[in-house]
Amino acid sequence: MKKIFIKSSIALCVMLALPACNNQADSNNNVTTKTSTATKTQTPDVEKFLTKVEKELTALNLENARAAWIYSNFITDDTASLAADADQKSTEAGVRFAMEAAKFDNVDVSADQRRKLNTLKQSLVMPAPQDAEKSAELAKIGSELGGMYGKGKYTTKAGETLSLGDMTATMATSRDYDELLELWQGWRTISPEMKPLFARQAELANEGAQGLGYQDLGAMWRSNYDMPADEFGKELNRLWGQVKPLYDDLHCYVRSELAKTYGEDKVPQDQPIPAHLLGNMWAQSWGNIYDLVAPDNADPGYDVTEQLAKHDYDEIKMVKGAETFFTSLGFEPLPETFWQRSLFTKPADRDVVCHASAWDLDAKDDIRIKMCIQKTGEEFNVIHHELGHNFYQRAYKNQPVFYQNSANDGFHEAIGDTIALSVTPKYLKEIGLIDTIPDESKDIGLLMKMALEKIAFIPFGLMVDQWRWKVYSGEVTPENYNKVWWELREKYQGVAAPVDRPADAFDPGAKYHVPGGVPYSRYFLAHIQQFEFHKALCEIAGNTDPIHRCSIYNSKAAGEALNTMLEMGSSKPWQQAYKVLTGKEQMDATAVLDYFSPLQTWLKAQNKGKQCGF
Repeated sequence: MKKIFIKSSIALCVMLALPACNNQADSNNNVTTKTSTATKTQTPDVEKFLTKVEKELTALNLENARAAWIYSNFITDDTASLAADADQKSTEAGVRFAMEAAKFDNVDVSADQRRKLNTLKQSLVMPAPQDAEKSAELAKIGSELGGMYGKGKYTTKAGETLSLGDMTATMATSRDYDELLELWQGWRTISPEMKPLFARQAELANEGAQGLGYQDLGAMWRSNYDMPADEFGKELNRLWGQVKPLYDDLHCYVRSELAKTYGEDKVPQDQPIPAHLLGNMWAQSWGNIYDLVAPDNADPGYDVTEQLAKHDYDEIKMVKGAETFFTSLGFEPLPETFWQRSLFTKPADRDVVCHASAWDLDAKDDIRIKMCIQKTGEEFNVIHHELGHNFYQRAYKNQPVFYQNSANDGFHEAIGDTIALSVTPKYLKEIGLIDTIPDESKDIGLLMKMALEKIAFIPFGLMVDQWRWKVYSGEVTPENYNKVWWELREKYQGVAAPVDRPADAFDPGAKYHVPGGVPYSRYFLAHIQQFEFHKALCEIAGNTDPIHRCSIYNSKAAGEALNTMLEMGSSKPWQQAYKVLTGKEQMDATAVLDYFSPLQTWLKAQNKGKQCGF
């Protein structure tokens, strides 16, 4: 559960297009505060203001979190109304805080005070023009786009009306080419009507961003990473360049295996892969087609789901087991309130939001998870991931409310996934779930499963915002939205629309984060960072196994290093937090290559003589 205002996102003063913010953008569109020496004055009022805001923010965040928790666990019209009221109250307060913080733009303040003031202006994503009617219009468009996506359904040729959940479940398991194609096309019938609204949203948000000296909204988004906006874009491309050879090898192998199921007439070996055949509505991860591409003799000799049942693991024992992972690193056990207040199983008497999530209600010790736990190996991993969020939340609890968040918006997801990377056969043996560790010949299957999820996602994680940045800069106009979307998907993913798309298609709108206005680069960053964090922690732990076999379970040294970084929250630029764990301030995707090295060697052997590339 994220804080209501204190998020590593886009400047809230940009959202409001405040005149006082106009001197915040430097020549690189990096958020800074330029002041004139002649206009600077010393004043104690800033500390009084920050103290007042901190107190109010703490109370508002608790009120909002409680309302959201109740709604998620007791879904009724009344709880929905209460949650909406609390959210509106918080949003209005955030606007007020940003406007008041902007008054100190030309005041001499300490570096810490300046960071807190800027944090108050970094919560919302869409910058509204300084015009009441346009601001209201922008808010209405956002609500309408979200509603269109949330209500989206498709009625099949057979007359069955399906939700997105229904369709994604079928796409995960069906191997019927025509059925997959119908569902793929069907979901994309919901988005054409979004196109004019999205175009107007981009126009209004750009106006707000430009009023502050940014070139466009994309430049403003890229300015949120403690580095110049132009450098951030280049950094993402540099990281992608490091990973691309591994992705290309995976793509070549998967394409050839899919042809064995569907035929080369359906999957040409010199063309991008048809997007509907990869087991996922958006072809963003490919784990659901593991059965079609699994290496021979890849069975590791155990099934975690079966082992959980054999050892009498119920839902609580699964969570207790994951907690033990963290206490083995030296972290304090979860508070008793965690066990009293979390949701672990789906209630039989009411509707709840079952999507797994980690919550921090009071910014101190009232941390919880909300899951409808299934007793499976996959869910055992997810629990480790969610507790990673909880222990991160508790680690930065002593920071001022302004800094109670991850170092950048990729860190929280990366930390959760870093912990999950330690759920290895070695770890499973140490906790008594399996008796023997499979030999290294079984590693290829385990690495293939992970690559289909992690490596397959990386170019998709990159291209979503690449497309939006082009839209916001004006390089891509509405008539070319869909054309450029698929050009980028072919360029980065080697994935293509399975049929010609209609002239009015708006396929980007079929992905939640586009109509939802959620920046996507954070997910790309998390998929890079988690492997570098894992590698660094394994080295600290004195690991001598190959990196993909390492678990930091029981390493107090690794736990101490991890906690040092987590305790920082967002109090310093993310590069400084990065250095605490990795020893350097620049991300490096070679850790990804190290992790998957055995798989890449195997893939190259399998691809020998094949026509690769797209």
